[in-house]
This record gives sequence, C-alpha cells and structure tokens, in this order.
Amino acid sequence: MSAPPTAVSSAASATASDAAEAAVEAIAGAANQDVTFSLALSQDQKDIRDWVHGFAADVIRPAAHEWDEKEQTPWPIIEEAAKIGLYGFEGLAQFFADPTGLTLPIVNEELFWGDAGIGMSIMGTALAVAAIFGQGSGEQIGEWIPRCFGTEGDLKVAAFCASEPNAGSDISGVRTRAKFDEAAGEWVINGQKAWATNGGIADVHVIIATVDPELGARGHAAFVVPMSEASGISEGTKVSKHGLRASHTADVFLDDCRVPAGNVLGGKDKLDERIARVREGKKGNSQAAMQTFESSRPTVGAQALGVARAAYEYALEYAKEREQFGRKIIENQAIAFTLARMKLEIDAARLLVWRASWMGRNGVRFENAEGSMSKLKAGEVAVWATERAMQILGGNGYTREFPVERWHRDAKIYDIFEGTAEIQQLVIARAISGMYIK
Repeated sequence: MSAPPTAVSSAASATASDAAEAAVEAIAGAANQDVTFSLALSQDQKDIRDWVHGFAADVIRPAAHEWDEKEQTPWPIIEEAAKIGLYGFEGLAQFFADPTGLTLPIVNEELFWGDAGIGMSIMGTALAVAAIFGQGSGEQIGEWIPRCFGTEGDLKVAAFCASEPNAGSDISGVRTRAKFDEAAGEWVINGQKAWATNGGIADVHVIIATVDPELGARGHAAFVVPMSEASGISEGTKVSKHGLRASHTADVFLDDCRVPAGNVLGGKDKLDERIARVREGKKGNSQAAMQTFESSRPTVGAQALGVARAAYEYALEYAKEREQFGRKIIENQAIAFTLARMKLEIDAARLLVWRASWMGRNGVRFENAEGSMSKLKAGEVAVWATERAMQILGGNGYTREFPVERWHRDAKIYDIFEGTAEIQQLVIARAISGMYIK
C-alpha cells in the first residue's frame, strides 16, 4: 500500500532539507580550503606592473609624439630603460621566470600603453631572444642572448628575420638558402629578408633560411648572424610605416654571408638528424619560424591590449569632460554604451592573453590554438577600440594634436604581423576541426 500523499510530501521535504544543509556545509568547508585558481595578481606582479607603468607614463608618453614624427629608433629612451633594468637580459629573464606566465604580458601591456613604437624599440629584441632561447643549445643561449642587448656602455638591439618579399603569411615560401661549405666549415647564406624589426641596425640577427627547399617549411633552420663579425650581411631599404614609426623596420640582404658551423640554432648535428628524419617521412620538430611565433603570440596580444587600453582610457576621460548641447557627452547613451563595450572587449581579450600565456609558460599544449585566439582577439580589439576612440573625440580624434590618431595607426599592425587575422582564423579552424583547411 502506498503512503498517503501528506507522508510522501513530508519525506520529500525532509530529503530536500538535508540536501540543502549538506550543500551549505560543503560550500562553507570549501571556503576554508586552499584554492588553486585565482585571477588575482601577486604583490610582485603588481609591483612590476606599477613600476613599468610609471616608466611608460613619465618617460615614454612625453616622448611618443616626437619619435613618431622623427621615425627613428629612440636610443635615449632605450638607454633610460636599460639604466633601470627594464631593457636587458636580466630583466627579461625575470619577467619570463614567473611560473604563472603573466609577468611578461603585463610588462608588454604597460609599455605599449605608453607608446607602441617606443615599446617595440624596447621589446623588439625579445623576438630574437625567444628564438635563441627556444631553439638554441645551452651554450648558444649563454653566448648569444647577452649579446642581443650589448653592454651598459654599448647598447645593442637584435633582429628576428623570417619574412621575405614573397613570403609573409606563407612561411613555407622562404627562399633564403643556407648551404654548408664542408671545406671551410661554414654556412653560406643567400637571400633577402623583409619587414625585419631592427633589421640592419642590430648586431645579432636570427635568420630563418632553408637548408632543403624540397622539404618546404620542414627544411628550415634558424641561424645567428652577428653583423659585427659576419661578411655579406647588409641593411636594405628602411620601411616608412603607417604606425609604429619609432620602431626601425628594414630589409636585410645576405650575399654569400658566411657564419661558423655552430651558428645554426640547436647545432649542426641535431639539424642533420632532423632533416634526415623528415626525408624518411618521419615527424620532425616544430618549424623554425613557427616555433618562435607560437611562443610570442600571447605577448603580441598583450601589446595590442596596451594600445587598446590607452585609447579607451583617453576616450573615457575626454567624454567625462567634453560638453555638447549643455551636458557631458558621456551622458549620451551612444557614447556611454560604446565605452562600456570597449571596456568589455579589452577585458575579454586580456583573459584570452593571460590564459595562453599561462599555458605557454607551463607547457600546456595549445589544443585549440589558444595562442592564435589571444593574438587574433587582441589585435581586432585594438583596431576597433582605437577607431571608436577617434569617433568619440570627433574632429579632434583625427588630428595629431591628440594621441588617439597615433594609437589608431599603431593598432592596425596587430591585425597583420606575426600572422594576419585570416591566418590566425585558419590556425584555429584547423585546430578545432582536426582537418587541413586551406
């Protein structure tokens, strides 16, 4: 015989009450346990962020317009950065050593909040450093990375040279060739590199070249070419750019450029072994250029964030002060909602950058192209946010009397370099589908 409805109701009520009580106890207990997930920055991270922000506000911003107009490398600013340890091997090593992976993107966001052109002049060396650190032997790392920065009395910059006039997004199209001269024990490199940050003014150049054209990108290798020692390397045409004008960009020519056998990153023996495996149809290691780009994409995303945030903050303060038709323009929903969306998009992009940075630092595989996601989103947000900032300032935003015009010019490159927006989407699409989409 079934129980009366009232009895069933009472039993159910008792069961629900017990479950609720148990849930409350579980929640209370969890609150007293150590957590393994947090978006809070450590005190060290906050201190470094504030330190770099102070340099960006006090040193970089006041000089930004001048060096943008000059279109020259701002050596005095780099020297100031070196004096306080912001430019140099030790500083970069400290930023990278953070086990969360967040300090390096935090530093980049603050520097590029100050100015993207000057920020690139300070951080452009890091791309060559990343290539040497990621692909070089311990001996090569110890020899070449300090040389990328020079000394206190003789500062240097370094250049990473992958792109060519006919090989930008299509990295497999690299035509620069490296052949080994057995008799001399040297590599002989011939070719032309394009759009190289610090190209020609750097001492250390990391050159991506093919050692076996038949293997496409799998036949590439990275070579260290010191301009002060190697013959046959020269600066080509300096590029006059739309943005990042304080950062030097130029072609690099290699004409029978000779470097010792040991200047191939990872060593000649390992290169020979890898090429042999690929020729046999076996899987080789990551492509020389792509390995560097994969590790740098979240950092590039952080740079774009700095530009976007600069534009958002400036537009917000402008809207709170500017009056039209008898009231502050931020009191208009069209302006207020745009600013709200700008803040939302910037914060969302930062979360993608931080996630990818943490994954990269801790060796977590980018199964869904999280590095590309971070760079794609941050680049698109930078372009969109700077355009919105110009719109909020109206005619003032279109003049060089106000910095948003410069930020808008600077932002556009983040849709293009280190993989265009289209290439990033292709990488993501391949990752999530498991298919080779063309």
